[in-house]
Amino acid sequence: MPHPYVLLSAAVSLDGYLDDTGPERLLLSSPADFDRVDEVRASVDAILIGAGTVRADNPRLLVNSPERRAARTAAGLPEYPLKVTVSGSGDLDPAARFWHTGGEKVLYTTDKGAERARALGLATGATEAADATDATDVVPLGADLDWRRLLTHLHDVRGVRRLMVEGGGLIHTQLLTQGLADELQLVLAPLFVGDPGAPRLFGPGGYQSGRLRLLETRRIEDVVLMRYEPTAPGTGPLPAAADHHWLALACELAAQCPPSDTAFSVGAVVVAADGTELARGHSREGGDPLVHAEEAALAKLDPADPALAGATVYSSLEPCARRASRPAPCARLILDAGVRRVVTAWREPDTFVAGADGSGVLAAGGVEVLVLPEHEERAKAPNRHLLRRR
Repeated sequence: MPHPYVLLSAAVSLDGYLDDTGPERLLLSSPADFDRVDEVRASVDAILIGAGTVRADNPRLLVNSPERRAARTAAGLPEYPLKVTVSGSGDLDPAARFWHTGGEKVLYTTDKGAERARALGLATGATEAADATDATDVVPLGADLDWRRLLTHLHDVRGVRRLMVEGGGLIHTQLLTQGLADELQLVLAPLFVGDPGAPRLFGPGGYQSGRLRLLETRRIEDVVLMRYEPTAPGTGPLPAAADHHWLALACELAAQCPPSDTAFSVGAVVVAADGTELARGHSREGGDPLVHAEEAALAKLDPADPALAGATVYSSLEPCARRASRPAPCARLILDAGVRRVVTAWREPDTFVAGADGSGVLAAGGVEVLVLPEHEERAKAPNRHLLRRR
């Protein structure tokens, strides 16, 4: 199911700590960076923190700039983004500032945690003190917390398209290790903490392999902002954030195809398990009027390349199962290359081939096929003239 774009935001010391063990919160960012964070908050639909951060920092989690709040209102948005917290136990202080500042709030918890939260008066209307600004929606997720279910609920029920996550370290670790973080905005502060009892940004876990892609570095007074995005494909039937990034690139490549009235415009990218791009291609690449996107990409690789066995092929359109212009369709080429995972945006319509089922051919050959329909409209865009003919 579609999820919001998940942006992790954190500031750390040079030795990787989020805070020290003193009674007061350690301020790692500079004044100019706090203003940048305020700008990012104003740009998102929701801000999420974990229960540990609510307890430790007692944050208000607001957009502080009146001008930014006014701009949100002028754009038809709530003055403040939705505030979200997560607690398995539901045991949170009803007097915390999180509940009594800003606009709407959501608490995601377990079934038992929901009972506890309601007993504490955290649910909307549960106490006489609750008013419109203190409204909290308590959402149970079942016996255990489930991040995918949480993100789907935020997207489908609350309309959240961009989610900013401000901690703590356990939340960041869970989202990264489950492949659910689209971007990491990390601020590095010029100081050391050195206390092994202090909270760290990331804990141990099964992180995806490979290097993250550096999107930006920026000096802000005496701190440095670094923006990264993950590159390693997911594994198995559940998509990772990087799957969406690579499929979006395939859709961009489809838009570069020379137009045709007799063939689809398709883009394809082949990506190794560690997130290294192995090859890319698009329909009619290099002036060949017959070449398909997956064919063009795979032709650039050594068939004996061991990386192909763990690679993922991203194609804006389902790989073809039958074609008249070449001996082998793209589904067959993928199987012969040893690739065992394909991610696509759009199932092939019957425009040129009736009953096309490249996904079925791939699945029968042992390939895991994921269709991410949230990218379908982008994949269709360069093919509108063909679809109108239908």
